[in-house]
Amino acid sequence: MQAKSLKIFDRQIQTIQAQLAQLGPMRPGTLTRQYRRPERRQGAYYQLSYTYQMKSHTEYVPRDQVAAVGQEIAVYRRYKQLTARWIDLALQRSRLRRQSTRAAAAQSRSQKGDSGSNVGHPKVKKSRKSSLHSRP
Repeated sequence: MQAKSLKIFDRQIQTIQAQLAQLGPMRPGTLTRQYRRPERRQGAYYQLSYTYQMKSHTEYVPRDQVAAVGQEIAVYRRYKQLTARWIDLALQRSRLRRQSTRAAAAQSRSQKGDSGSNVGHPKVKKSRKSSLHSRP
């Protein structure tokens, strides 16, 4: 059952990876229309604002490039959605794999009749002479 679930997660992750490979040019940011005279709504221009490497940036965008920049921003948003989903699936897959490993180990111990209390821990022999009490 869990092997099937792991394969389902793998297929979903592969689908996301394929979608990511098909994304085109992208850029982070928000595109807004500003006005040189806001009270009269005159002198409209477009401004791109974004944060990159923990620094805020603002750029002027010419009217003829507004559509292309808007498309790049949309692609970046899609990229963020896909990577967030990929991370979510990877975490769920990892949890399921760990649960499966623990369940298999517990089943193996129960079949052997082992309580599991000393598994992997050999007994330690104490020496007769303690280093604290042995003085010449």
